[in-house]
Amino acid sequence: MRKSYRVKKEAEFQKVFTKGKSCANRQFVIYMLEKPEQKHFRVGISVGKKIGNAVARNWVKRRIRQSLTELKPQLKQDCDFLVIARPSAAGMSTAEVKQHLIHVLSLANIIN
Repeated sequence: MRKSYRVKKEAEFQKVFTKGKSCANRQFVIYMLEKPEQKHFRVGISVGKKIGNAVARNWVKRRIRQSLTELKPQLKQDCDFLVIARPSAAGMSTAEVKQHLIHVLSLANIIN
C-alpha cells in the first residue's frame, strides 16, 4: 500500500483516535473519521506489544496491509481509519486476518 494511503503523523493518528467512531470484534478495533474533502481513504495500523515480539508484530502488520490492498476497491474513499490489532490476532493465518477485517470493516460501514 502506497504511503499516501497511510495516516503517518502522530497528530493525525490521535485526531482519528479521539474524534472517530469505533467498532470492534475479537481480533481488531476500528476507529473511523469521515473526511469528505479527501480523494481516497487513509489507514493507520497499530499492533501493540501484547501481540508478541517485533517479528510477530510485523507479521500481523504485513497481513493487515496485504488484506487492505486486496480490499481497496471496496473500501469507502472519504475517510481516515485506524486498525488496532488485539492479542488474539497473533496466531491467525492470512485468510483469517482478511476474513476478520472484512467483518469489522463492514460493522464500521467502511466496506460495501
